[in-house]
Amino acid sequence: MHPAPSVILFTTFSGLGFGLLFWLGLGQPAPTGWVAFAFFALAYAMAVGGLLASTFHLGHPERAYLAVTQWRTSWLSREAIAAIATLLTGGVFALLRIWDISAAPLGWLVSLGCLATVFTTAMIYTQMRTVPRWRHWTTPALFLALSLAGGAILANRGSAALVLLALAAVLQLVAWITGDMRLQQSGTTLGTATGLGDIGRVRAFLPPHSGSNYLLREFVYVVGRRHALQLRAIGLILAFGVPIPLIAAGLGHITALVAVLAHIAGVLCLRWLFFAQAEHVVGLYYGKR
Repeated sequence: MHPAPSVILFTTFSGLGFGLLFWLGLGQPAPTGWVAFAFFALAYAMAVGGLLASTFHLGHPERAYLAVTQWRTSWLSREAIAAIATLLTGGVFALLRIWDISAAPLGWLVSLGCLATVFTTAMIYTQMRTVPRWRHWTTPALFLALSLAGGAILANRGSAALVLLALAAVLQLVAWITGDMRLQQSGTTLGTATGLGDIGRVRAFLPPHSGSNYLLREFVYVVGRRHALQLRAIGLILAFGVPIPLIAAGLGHITALVAVLAHIAGVLCLRWLFFAQAEHVVGLYYGKR
């Protein structure tokens, strides 16, 4: 799949924003006054900024509001509804915390909404039968783990961050190891796509056409194995290898900033690979897989 910057920014920063909002909803931490304002402003800047970035990948961004009408069949619509409900509820909760008014049950509802929003985001990709690499339980599990881990770092929840970062690293490795063979294991070939597989081995005599088209630009993106391995190593080091020892040693102002920036850079790298390495089955028709 084409790794569009808009969807990379969307999945990275909306996950971080809702992850931080999750911990704030649980009262971990439980700031008040201007400190609470700063925490909630950061969470909303990331969550809302990420959601807005996603609209730049739409052909008609002005029609984005129509997404909420298809909730019966569309995970994108369910995500939009969950995000709006969570952000509105979170806004009320934020005002109460700024004024030092206890509202624990409302905070728990906000945290539940954050989990639902991140889960529905992940399911947009998990439900795609045409991308076998994504259609696996590791996709929603990894989205949730990275969101909660990033939020824990931003909320300075040291012990939780360590556990969640380690869990996310393991999930990422499992997703890569199992995902690399998933297209081959799916049994989808040019023969099954054309219905001619019973006759014998099917191959294209000539390319479908001489120039590029929308399908090739959006659904057929090929990244070299060597570059993929290098980017995987960079992503793992930045997202997990740098923050974990810093958090274990105890965060100061400088080390906290380094841990946050390294984690964000690493997740951006991992998200780029998430899209770039997603082999859409339409690539078989063009001889790209």
